[in-house]
Amino acid sequence: MAGRINDDDVKAVRDAVPIDAVVSEYLQLRNAGGGNLKGLCPFHDEKSPSFQVSPSKGLFHCFGCQEGGDTIAFVMKIDHLSFSETVERLAAKAGITLRYEEGGYNPGHQRGERTRLVEAHQVAAQYYAEQLGSAEAEIGRKFLAERGFDQAAAEHFGVGYSPAGWDHLTRFLRGKGFSDRELILSGLSQDGRRGPIDRFRGRLMWPIKDVGGDVVGFGARKLRDDDNGPKYLNTPETPIYKKSQVLYGIDLAKKDIAKVSRAVVVEGYTDVMACHLAGVTTAIATCGTAFGGEHIKILRRLLMDNGSARVIFTFDGDAAGQKAALRAFEDDQKFAAETYIAIAPDGMDPCELRLAKGDEAVADLVQPRTPLFEFALRQIVSRYDLEIPSGRAAALDEAAPIVARIKNVASQHEVAVQLAGMLGILDTQFVVRRVAQIARWQRQGGTNGPDRAAAPRRRGYEIQAPTAPAGPALNLRSPAHRTERELLKLALQRPELVSPAFDAYGVDEFTAPPYAAVRQCIQDAGGATGAPSDYLDAVREAAPDDTVRALVTELAVEAIFAKTVDEAYAGDQLVTVRLRAVDRRIRDVQGTLARLGAHGDPERLAAVQNELWVLTQYGQSLRNHGAAAL
Repeated sequence: MAGRINDDDVKAVRDAVPIDAVVSEYLQLRNAGGGNLKGLCPFHDEKSPSFQVSPSKGLFHCFGCQEGGDTIAFVMKIDHLSFSETVERLAAKAGITLRYEEGGYNPGHQRGERTRLVEAHQVAAQYYAEQLGSAEAEIGRKFLAERGFDQAAAEHFGVGYSPAGWDHLTRFLRGKGFSDRELILSGLSQDGRRGPIDRFRGRLMWPIKDVGGDVVGFGARKLRDDDNGPKYLNTPETPIYKKSQVLYGIDLAKKDIAKVSRAVVVEGYTDVMACHLAGVTTAIATCGTAFGGEHIKILRRLLMDNGSARVIFTFDGDAAGQKAALRAFEDDQKFAAETYIAIAPDGMDPCELRLAKGDEAVADLVQPRTPLFEFALRQIVSRYDLEIPSGRAAALDEAAPIVARIKNVASQHEVAVQLAGMLGILDTQFVVRRVAQIARWQRQGGTNGPDRAAAPRRRGYEIQAPTAPAGPALNLRSPAHRTERELLKLALQRPELVSPAFDAYGVDEFTAPPYAAVRQCIQDAGGATGAPSDYLDAVREAAPDDTVRALVTELAVEAIFAKTVDEAYAGDQLVTVRLRAVDRRIRDVQGTLARLGAHGDPERLAAVQNELWVLTQYGQSLRNHGAAAL
């Protein structure tokens, strides 16, 4: 049984390893003032950082989940280690030799299980790397060379080779003092007829490290035709290796990910190598599993979920890659970062692209191109015949619930507008209302949307939506709706400043359904032009329910933002709302043109092109002349 670690040595370890240096290996820290640092807590999900570190005191505390303590407590909690294992790990980093109260220095068999398994992997990684230079490994060196990787690249990423014999590594590790039980438990060996044998034989080996830099597993690539195993063989699930919780390359990429708030997710080990050698040092890959929630947690802590964070997926352009992209989109809302997808020409992966076109092509590939939501929706929409109403209806039925899952209401609205354009549905507000309706249903406990009995009846692609919204469920004060709100406040409080132009505005020019309902109330009350003394009473009476009536009252009493409320300010609000409506209509028409294509009905095509020209000219006139062009 292991002896108790000397108290003075424990104190020496605490003093020698700064807590901010240790914590920074797992998450990004920023200045919190008063000499403290802050970041997203690694022990619970949160949107804003409540996890604080005090370097001067050597302590951490999360004000969200109440976890706290010193450096040792942090490592114990995050890596699920015992006290002695944690002290041993930190002592090794600090170069401190530990003493044990019950006899002598720390013999190998006394160390904690995790420490022993990590040490076995470290020794194995060094062994494999040395074997890459052997005569037998020429096939492995050739494999790397054909993909543009020289000896320096192999050394940088720790690439090695596992000899083809049955138990070369097993015998080597036994000679280093590791027991058969430890070798089996680590996944480096497996049971054979006469005892443990090597799990990996005759393969190219990539060491997989955790975010702290410890080797916890391997990825092994088949090299020979007579190898009947899978193309890639990874370490099985072990006490230190969980494939859903590791990202290949994270040890090399984490500092740059935190520095530039950007991560590039690729599919394989050679893709990570190609990206890093091409200067894309934020590239990482999953290890034989789909990109999922646990991977997102790792990245979120490094990205800090700030407004400029970017995650770019570079899936292959084939069907499997597209399926992977759609799976990633399912988890998209767990990020606060913007997510994109990049697919190289001819469906090449980053490794192939670097070979064919050089480092610059790889660097250019991962510049944010197509938003992931747009790619995912286009994949769905492409499966349907959009030339017929039933095809558009079916595409909308599948795509709308996905859009409805977008938590940010302003983003949800914008994506719904783009979906309408993809489908060629000219009534943009119909799609917006449909998505909002499904989102409300999901919030009430549904999954995708109302069941058939509760769903509105279809007529072609037109689903009969309620004539009035249920109420201001949207974030009505968001930047996306702020101008609409200002214009309505002006129409209610200072109607003379927006008349008569305001009365020519359609209800559909107000994208938030509650605002559209208020616009309808003003119209039903006789409009803003020549508003009588009981104008506000008439608008309130025209409201279809108490919710809309309350919003009318709110807008009628809320202060207008401008210091000077005059015709110029009113004109700016009128122009902005109209211009956004024109731009939305232009996108709709462009979507129709794209759907019609060059082989559409010439008469229909000419009419749509003419409408696009008129809208473009009108939009330009609004931009150039402002309210005078209304």
